[in-house]
Amino acid sequence: MAPRTVLVTGASGYVGGRLVPALLDHGDHVRCLVRTPAKLAQAPWVDRVAVVQGSVGDDLTTVMNGIDVAVYLVHSIGAGSDWVEQEQRDAENFAAAARAAGVKRIVFLGGLGSDRERLSRHLESRHNVGQALAAAGVPTIELRAGVVIGSGSASFEMLRYLAEVLPIMVTPKWVSTKCQPIAIANIISLLLHAITDDTVAPGVYEAGGADVVTYAQMMALYADCAGLPRRILLPVPLLTPRLSSHWIGLVTPVPVPLAKELVNSLINEVVVTGRDAGTAFGVEAMPLRTAITRALDVTRGGDIPTTFTDADLVYFQPTKLDPAWAGGTVFSDRRSQVSSKSAAAVFHELSTIGGEKGWYAGELLWKVRGLLDQLLGGPGMRRGRRRDLRVGDALDFWRIEAVVPPHTLRLRAEMKLPGEAWLTWQITEGAAGCTVVQTADFRPRGLLGRLYWAAVWPFHGFIFPVMLRRIIAAS
Repeated sequence: MAPRTVLVTGASGYVGGRLVPALLDHGDHVRCLVRTPAKLAQAPWVDRVAVVQGSVGDDLTTVMNGIDVAVYLVHSIGAGSDWVEQEQRDAENFAAAARAAGVKRIVFLGGLGSDRERLSRHLESRHNVGQALAAAGVPTIELRAGVVIGSGSASFEMLRYLAEVLPIMVTPKWVSTKCQPIAIANIISLLLHAITDDTVAPGVYEAGGADVVTYAQMMALYADCAGLPRRILLPVPLLTPRLSSHWIGLVTPVPVPLAKELVNSLINEVVVTGRDAGTAFGVEAMPLRTAITRALDVTRGGDIPTTFTDADLVYFQPTKLDPAWAGGTVFSDRRSQVSSKSAAAVFHELSTIGGEKGWYAGELLWKVRGLLDQLLGGPGMRRGRRRDLRVGDALDFWRIEAVVPPHTLRLRAEMKLPGEAWLTWQITEGAAGCTVVQTADFRPRGLLGRLYWAAVWPFHGFIFPVMLRRIIAAS
């Protein structure tokens, strides 16, 4: 059979970033529709795909031209007050464009949950998106999954941090809700079958792992796999989803708004009750213990292919190569130092900043700032970093906006601030070494923003000169 041409939306996200190489290995041609192409610049497979900038809400006439199978991995969860309506409009637009272009099949990854029950807003929207995609008349395969276990997934990171940070947990009653966690490897295999196997009939398929457990049992199993002492859970009825989401935002890398939507969905059992995708597609479900152990091994190795923070969600703003602070009031802290080392050597050292290595100066102050950010509902310092630097990646409470080795690294702050902040390094090669310019820019929002800059200025005077000096010395 001739190779298919597959359109993958959300290719820079958690699932899409793992599906694309699987399709390429299968021998298919892949076209990626992404809002921020720079986020794919360092993907090891980028030179093997066609990258198109755009959104599923745009005019997709050209994007759909010549496509055999269109894969819908887009999720707008929490992107504004009308995100549910926006998801519906985007799905309808995508399906209409697919029909007009003669696309043979749409494949959609949605969420588990029985249509006979009252679903959370998140799960109900997922089901409505699947119905909107199928309503246009293009044969559609909707694959519904619940908790995805894999290195870097939001569910796994929530599980990992809760179990590792808290030996005793006061928990809400949703810890007794049943779920059927599925390994990310199984998700990719099922999607691959749905895309490439012409014998798979259109319709809704439900995807789950080999085990049905409660969330409490899943946390206990994680602790056992990780070699931790038995965790003590103390369920109480007073912890509302709102309080739970703030607690999760404080303890885990998952930001409060996203945690709130996810926690609200935990009232629904997410288990397979309908047509089982694994049975239909001939994919053996991985045991939960195996899935957790594999995810742990990859996480500890540090070479995580994709993470949930890769997605262009409202909590992780799409990056821009031109800073948004051009024009207007901007406060800056600019430091410069000459080094006898090459630009490549300095950039190599600079590219290790953050995560476990830290920030070269004032580590306690960075941790305090991260804790304060978590208390305010921001990401804090718990997101860490990937081993290499890629545009769009999270780096503690920053987002990488530009990486141009060995000359430029620019980070945009995602902590809670009364304004917008950037941290940039520019390295210029000279005759006998290089010059490194480190700049912290802050565009204040109102009077509070100006007061904030005045309050942190003394700390900048201590941290930033030492940071620059130590980066250069370590190179």
